[in-house]
Amino acid sequence: MTAPDGPQAGDVVDPPTGFVTQANVAAAEAASFDAPWPDCWAAAADRLDWHRGYDTVLDSGDGGPPFRWFVGGELNACVNCLDRHLDERGDDVALVWEGHLDERVTYTYRELFDEVNAVAAGLCDLGVGEDDVVTTYLPSMPAAVAVMLACARIGAVHNVVFAGFSADALATRMERAGSRYLVTCDGYYRRGEAVNQRRRADNARMALPYDLDATVVVDRLAAGSSHTEDGARYDDLLAAHEGTTVEPVPRGASDPLFRMYTSGTTGEPKAVTHTTGGYLAQVAWTTERVLDVDSETTIWGTADLGWITGHSYVVYGPLSLGATTVLSEGSPDAADRDRPWEIVAANDVNVLYTAPTVVRSFMKWGTAYPEAHDRSSLRLLGSVGEPLDAETWHWYHEHVGGGDCPVVDTWWQTETGAVLLTTLPGVESMRPGSVGRPLAGIEATVRDGADAVCAPGERGWLSVDRPWPAMARELATASDWGAVADAPERWRYRVGDEAVVDEDGYVTVLGRVDDVLNVAGRRFSTAEIEHAIVQVDGVAEAAVIGRDDPDIGTAIVAYVTTEDGPAGAAVARDDVDAAVAAAIGAGSTPDEVVFTPDLPKTRSGKIMRRLLGDIANGEDYGDTSALRNPEVVGELEARQRE
Repeated sequence: MTAPDGPQAGDVVDPPTGFVTQANVAAAEAASFDAPWPDCWAAAADRLDWHRGYDTVLDSGDGGPPFRWFVGGELNACVNCLDRHLDERGDDVALVWEGHLDERVTYTYRELFDEVNAVAAGLCDLGVGEDDVVTTYLPSMPAAVAVMLACARIGAVHNVVFAGFSADALATRMERAGSRYLVTCDGYYRRGEAVNQRRRADNARMALPYDLDATVVVDRLAAGSSHTEDGARYDDLLAAHEGTTVEPVPRGASDPLFRMYTSGTTGEPKAVTHTTGGYLAQVAWTTERVLDVDSETTIWGTADLGWITGHSYVVYGPLSLGATTVLSEGSPDAADRDRPWEIVAANDVNVLYTAPTVVRSFMKWGTAYPEAHDRSSLRLLGSVGEPLDAETWHWYHEHVGGGDCPVVDTWWQTETGAVLLTTLPGVESMRPGSVGRPLAGIEATVRDGADAVCAPGERGWLSVDRPWPAMARELATASDWGAVADAPERWRYRVGDEAVVDEDGYVTVLGRVDDVLNVAGRRFSTAEIEHAIVQVDGVAEAAVIGRDDPDIGTAIVAYVTTEDGPAGAAVARDDVDAAVAAAIGAGSTPDEVVFTPDLPKTRSGKIMRRLLGDIANGEDYGDTSALRNPEVVGELEARQRE
C-alpha cells in the first residue's frame, strides 16, 4: 500500500488556512487553558447548565484517590442535551438515523425531547427509580438514544450492551450491574439478514438468577411482532405517555450517569462507571475543541452505541452542543460501497469520525467510490480505535477529505471517557502516524520500567500523570488502577499502551504493551511488523500475533488482506518478507503469512487479535458473537490448516 502523492510519513502537515480561520479554538485560547491546573477545567464545566453550581473544581482529599470533580454541583445530562436547546433550536435537527435498509428518520430537538419524556414517564410507571440500572440490548437506533437520555432524565443509570453480544454475555453484564430492567427489540438487520434479538434476550433472562422487574421491546422487524405477556411494547409506552413532561432529577456531579464493560465476551467483564458532571463537561469540551463541533455542525460518528465512542461522540458530546448527530445502523464498511458516501452527501456531513480499520476498508475498495459522491460538506476527519498509520492517514486526507480537511487522530479509552491525546485542529500541525500531544489540561508521559520519563525516541509505557474530569469512577477511587503518590500531580495511570514521543512532544502509540513478541530472546512489536507489512503495494490490512513454537518459543504469524483479494497472494509473500526485513531486520520476518479475505473485527472496528492467536494456536476461541463478521472465523481456520 503506497501513500498518495504529497507529504509522506514523518512530514508535518499544517491545517488549511480556510479551516484555521473558522476553527472553534484559536492558538491564544489554547495556550491560556492549561494554567492554573486543575482550575482550568472550570472553563469546561461552565459550558454546562447546572441546577446547583459546584463549589470546588477538584477535591483530592489527602492527595490521591478518591478524586471528585466539581464537588457540590448538581446537574442533569438530559437537560444539557435537550431542554436547554429548545428555545433557540427546538426546530433544528438533533438526530438523523440511517437504517440498514436505507431508512432515514430525522428528529428535531423538540421531537427528541418529546420522545425522551414519554420514555422517561413509561420507565417510571414500570418502577424505575433513581440509581436503578436499565440495560439496553439494542442496535444503533433512535430508541436506544431515547432510552439513554430518559434514564439520565430520571436519575437512572443506563447500561448499554452491544447488540451483537451473546445471551450469556448479556446475562453476565446485567447480573454484575444488578440490572432488573431491560430494553431490547424483536430483531435487527445485519448484512441484510434479520437477527432474532428477542430470542437471545429471553435466553439471557432465563440465565439470570433473579426475575426482571420489567422488559420493554422495540418493534424493529415488524410492527407488533414483539408483543408478549411479559414484555411491554415500546410504541405502547410512547402512546400511553404522549405529551408528558417529566421533571428532570438533579444529579450530583459524582453521581453515575452510565456503566459499561470493557472486555470481550471471553474473560471477566470489567465494569467502567462514568459520572455525570466530570464526564459530560469534558466530553462536551473535547467535542467542541477537538472535533470542531458547534450548533451548526453535522457530525457522523460511525461507532455503535454499545461502545464508549458511541456514548461520548455520537450522543452526549454532539447533543450537549446543539449539533446534528448522524446515527447509523451497522458499520459503514459492512454496507454497500456507495452507502457511506451517500450518507455524507445526503446529510451534508461536516465531521466524519471513524476507525482506521474502516478507512482501510475504504482503501481496499478503491478511490472510485468516494470520488463518485459530493464530499464538499466535509471540513474535518477524525480517527479513533487503533493507531492510524501514516499511509492510511494520507489516503484518508487525500481521497476522503480532498486534501482540504484536517485529520484528527485521537487517543483515549473507555476508562478515560474522552479524548486525551490528539492534535488541536486549527492550532497544531499534524504529523501522519503520530496521534499528537496531550490536550491542554492533560499531562501524559512515556516512561520506562523504572517509571522514569523516557528520552525522545525511546520506547516505553504511556502514562497519564494527573487526573482529568471524565475519568472513570473506578480510576478516580481505586488505588490499584494507578500509582498513588502524595499529591494529585504525582498520581499516574499506566494505560497499557507502548509509545514513543519525539522532541516536540508528539506521541506515537505503538500498540498494547502485551502486543510484544519474544522470539528466541528478541522482542518485536507487533505494531511495528504490521506497519511494515501494510506498506507493501497491494496490501490492505495486516494483523500479527504469536504462535507457540517448541523450538523458538514464539513464531510470528501475519494475517494479511490484499486489495485484490487472496488470489494474488502467492506473489506477495516475498514482498512481505522483504518489507519487514528492511524496516526491522531479517529476524523479524513472519514465520507464516496467512492471506485472508478479511480480518475478524469488533463492531467498533478493532481487529480481534486475541481470536487470531487462539486460531493460530489451535485453542478454543469461545464466543464470536461480538464480531461484526463472525463468518470469517471458518475461513481463517481453513487457511491456517492450509
